[in-house]
Amino acid sequence: METVRIDKFLWSIRVFKTRSEAAESCRNGKVSVNGSVAKSARDVKKGDTIQVRKGAVHYKYLVVEPIDKRQGAKLVEQYATDVTPQSELDKLVAPVETIFLKRDRGAGRPTKKERRQIDRLMGEFE
Repeated sequence: METVRIDKFLWSIRVFKTRSEAAESCRNGKVSVNGSVAKSARDVKKGDTIQVRKGAVHYKYLVVEPIDKRQGAKLVEQYATDVTPQSELDKLVAPVETIFLKRDRGAGRPTKKERRQIDRLMGEFE
């Protein structure tokens, strides 16, 4: 097999659980092949570089051999090489900064001045 559809390939190498999820990601512009955004019908061939955005992480794969049948997890390395930079993988374990605002019980709703202070504080973290 020389070429295969990008949505089938991503499903085959277990990047997505279903082919419809892979097609949806292509439709939303989250998948690119060799630097250009790919629709789900785009063919990939040996040597192509695929970039997939899932959440905040941009995964990168190198096509070793095109395949259209779903493979076991141990066999995926025969068909695609994960070349995702370590800096992207670090985003998976990065702590999520959250702000917990607590008001004393019975203090009522915030005043206009307090609301502005809260908005100013929240704006710093966006």
